[in-house]
Amino acid sequence: MNTEPNSLIHASSPYLLQHAYNPVNWYEWGAAALEKAKAENKLILVSIGYSACHWCHVMERESFENHEVAEVMNRNFVCIKVDREERPDIDQIYMLAIQLMTGSGGWPLNCICLPDQRPIYGGTYFRKADWINVLESVAGMWAKEPGKARAYADRLTEGIHNAEKIIPNIKVDDYTKANLTAITDPWKRHFDITEGGYNRAPKFPLPNNWQFMLRYSHLMKDDATHVSALLTLEKMAMGGIYDHVGGGFARYSVDGNWHVPHFEKMLYDNGQLISLYAEAYQYSRSLLFKEVTEESIQWLEREMMSPEGLFYSALDADSEGVEGKFYVWDKAEFDALLGDDAHLLADYFNITADGNWEEEQTNILLRKFTEEDYAEVKGVSVVELLKKIKAAKARLLQERSKRIRPGLDDKCLTAWNAMAIKGLAESAGIFNQAHYYEMGRNAASFILSTLKMTDGGLYRNYKNNKASIPGFLDDYAFFIEALIALYQSDFEEHWLQEARRLTAYVLENFADSDSPMLFYTSATGEPLIARKHEIMDNVVPASNSVMAQNLHKLGLFFDEDTYILKAESMLAAVHSQIKTYGSAYSNWAIQLLNEVFGLNEIALTGKTVDKIKMELNTHYIPNKITLGGTKSGLPLLKDKQSIETKIYICRNKVCQLPVATVDEALKLIN
Repeated sequence: MNTEPNSLIHASSPYLLQHAYNPVNWYEWGAAALEKAKAENKLILVSIGYSACHWCHVMERESFENHEVAEVMNRNFVCIKVDREERPDIDQIYMLAIQLMTGSGGWPLNCICLPDQRPIYGGTYFRKADWINVLESVAGMWAKEPGKARAYADRLTEGIHNAEKIIPNIKVDDYTKANLTAITDPWKRHFDITEGGYNRAPKFPLPNNWQFMLRYSHLMKDDATHVSALLTLEKMAMGGIYDHVGGGFARYSVDGNWHVPHFEKMLYDNGQLISLYAEAYQYSRSLLFKEVTEESIQWLEREMMSPEGLFYSALDADSEGVEGKFYVWDKAEFDALLGDDAHLLADYFNITADGNWEEEQTNILLRKFTEEDYAEVKGVSVVELLKKIKAAKARLLQERSKRIRPGLDDKCLTAWNAMAIKGLAESAGIFNQAHYYEMGRNAASFILSTLKMTDGGLYRNYKNNKASIPGFLDDYAFFIEALIALYQSDFEEHWLQEARRLTAYVLENFADSDSPMLFYTSATGEPLIARKHEIMDNVVPASNSVMAQNLHKLGLFFDEDTYILKAESMLAAVHSQIKTYGSAYSNWAIQLLNEVFGLNEIALTGKTVDKIKMELNTHYIPNKITLGGTKSGLPLLKDKQSIETKIYICRNKVCQLPVATVDEALKLIN
């Protein structure tokens, strides 16, 4: 470790700050580094990771903290460190380059580029000796055979430009249920019907996949997707991937049973999972799903909330340099803490003397049984068992809070905050919890007041009273989606007006004249070697699929046909690809569901709007937008004001006669 810092000492990203005392002469991505490379005709080394990435830390310890390695890097390269969460635009391009070169990708991502930023070689994690060999051989090629390096760069850059090209497609016929079964029939073959999720390890939660399955099973009356979706959510909630003491989910499980997690906790996973479990509760009325939602929101408020009311990005997997150390228990400690209840609860939480995580000989809390089954086997009442579990969790949490905590990535990102805001707004309605709504409203209000650029756009990041990076398409898409969720929670129309304003900004600054899709980067943003579209849904839905749904909904809210036609053209362009790989287009598949079944526009008027909305929230209607209020400028509400309660069900520019009760409204929907 150096005593003198490198230039990363001025960074806002906790990940970059972790490397500030490396002997490598790191730069942030920016004019200083890029101009230095050109002026000195030096290769650029772009090294990309994020603060909760385990193998990023390993490569730092083995290579970037090593003076011998640093000497090779500093002599031959301009070395640039990138936080992929702050600069996903850079990550997107070089990740695609590595995938084209090697067939796979991941983090840490290390890409060697020409002085003009075009990639020529790279990979993910390298052991120290291999890394030195790679650096010296690529530097040697640039010194002796620069033409060869430029030829590589030409081919690779052409591949980057041509990858994921979307051809505009005109929708001719109406979509039907057959279009949906063509997607789900091959998809179902990958379900793990014993443990939930898919037949593979590691297992990722993939919230959007299961949101599609819940909605599909409900609207299509399909048993296989119904069983698989609920089984997956139950197994995840009972497995080690869920934090039974403090709430919240880890990023994935390393095995096929949701047993041993990779312990980092990400805001984007948990924001989506709060939405998913709240929706699954609305669908199934499972108390387990309610408990998971409530505990995860408590975790969000307790451990992830900034003084401004925004939410931090991530908790590291490691504490004291050991993965999972903060979260695990040995039996002696567990028994001593829980005293007389330890015997009853050791089996419940799967605690053994040898440890249920054999590799580390310690215990990850997880469950195998429902409370009802367990109470019956142990001969106690369910009420008594629940009381003891609640007391045990409180005691374990209190004890755990004395441990050295995992590292916190305390930057706040607009897109990820938006996912949490949406989850909070939806949970507020489903569980009738005003506090959840207030948490979401406060975060959204802060973004609108403080993260707004002078041209009306959004910043991506916030830390230490500073926002510095202009937003990308996901920041706008997810935040517009969150604003729509907030409107449907409180019927305050200023949220929708902001959503409409930001949508106009997106259409002006992110449009592609050759494609219905939107670019990931703004036309006003920093030019990189390529402008890409983000099309495929992954652990987070693609910004284009989220934007397509936003356009559809805002088109209905404001009777804006251009929005609806834009959403249709986006879906049409990607429709033929959805059935080839359903799980990578799950959010597009939700858009298709909405096209096939239509979106119910539910307009509520009268003095008891809040009461009616609350009753409506006890029913599962996944394909709907809800409007309400006594004064409104929205086209659907304009001529429908009344003091008495009226519920209008509209679809495709036609409204049914108003009814006075939710039961009557449900008949019109079903």
